[in-house]
This record gives sequence, structure tokens and C-alpha cells, in this order.
Amino acid sequence: MPVQEAAARRAPERGAGSREEILRVATEEFAEKGLAGARVDEIAARTRTSKRMIYYYFGSKEALYVACLEEAYARIRALENALRLDHLPPVPALVRMVEHTFDYHVQHPDFVRLVMNENLERGRYIARSERIRGLNVSVIENLRRILERGAAEGVFRPGVDPLQLHATISALCFHVVGNRHTFGTIFGFDPCAPENLARRRREVVRTVLAAVLTPAAAAATEPAGHGA
Repeated sequence: MPVQEAAARRAPERGAGSREEILRVATEEFAEKGLAGARVDEIAARTRTSKRMIYYYFGSKEALYVACLEEAYARIRALENALRLDHLPPVPALVRMVEHTFDYHVQHPDFVRLVMNENLERGRYIARSERIRGLNVSVIENLRRILERGAAEGVFRPGVDPLQLHATISALCFHVVGNRHTFGTIFGFDPCAPENLARRRREVVRTVLAAVLTPAAAAATEPAGHGA
């Protein structure tokens, strides 16, 4: 460990920013500038603390970045679990999951940018975190239970892979934020304008339901009534 980082592991100065505040600001910096572009000095200045405090809590810039990734995934998974989807019938449960995922991505563009930046790093930092792998088990299990209940009731096709369904939902919801500027410039509209978001949200729900509903259930289901 470098001397400056080792010295920084001593007790933090009084009145410095909290660990949570450091994570919040660091997430914004990493999302905007990537790991290479973000500066610990800037994070310290924005949190009215010091590099010493940051290294005390996290040990290194790279460890802080991993902690931001962990916190980002912990937050989205915790909110998903709070939906209590097991208390809803299968179709409304899946619709609620899709709508929530869409809304979360729109409302938290830093999450999208953080994940995009980590993909540019080829996932090498997220690979260091056992916690992230554990955190993301819940989204697959939530979908698995919804799909199994739906198949048992005859409204979902049997054998739908929850991991593949999650990949579809994630891709559809990620696109509206991650590709906003390129897609909007090429096709001459703002994907994140309120009326376009409402239209896209309904289309994402329809697309996901079309992938899993049985023909009879599809004929009886009208997702267009789900608002923005």
C-alpha cells in the first residue's frame, strides 16, 4: 500500500463528510468521468472532507469505485425486493417489475452511466466484488417465482428462462437512457421527453408480456391501460 494511503488509514478528522456522502458524490463523479477521469481531490472537495478521509474509509480510488458499484446494485435490488411482488397475480407482478425497472433507469441516469463505464472497463472491477454477485441473485429469483406462478396458472409459457427475461427487461430499460443522445439525434426526437417516455414505457411492457404470455392469455390481456 502506498505511504500516503497507509497514513490515511488512521482515524478520520472530526466533522468530515460521512461515508454515505462520499459514496454519493463519488458515484456522480465516476458516472460522469469514468474511473480514469474521476479525481479523489474533487470528491474530497465536494464532500468538504479530505483524501485522507476517503482513503481511511475505502483504502484506494479503485476500492472506492467498487464500493460505488456495490451501493448502486444494492439500491436497485433493495427497491425491487420492496415491491412485494409475491402478493400480486403473475401478470400484474411482471408488469409492476417492468414498470419499476423502467422508472428506476429513467430516474437514476447515474446508475446507467456507471454501468456503461464499467462495461468499458470490461467488467474487471465488478469482478472483484463477491457482494455484487450475491446481491443480484434476488432479481432472478423474483422473476423465477413470477414465471413459475404464471405457468402454473396457464398465463405464461412454461420454461421461460428468468435470466434471459431479466436480460431482455434490462436491455429495454437501459436503452432509453443509455442511448438517449445518439438515438435522439439520429431520429430527431428526445426519447426522455415525458410523452415519449410514457409511450416507450407502455411499449416495453407490451414487448415483455408478448415474450411470456400464452396465446390465450395474450388475447385477454391489455397492458396499454398501464399509465406512465
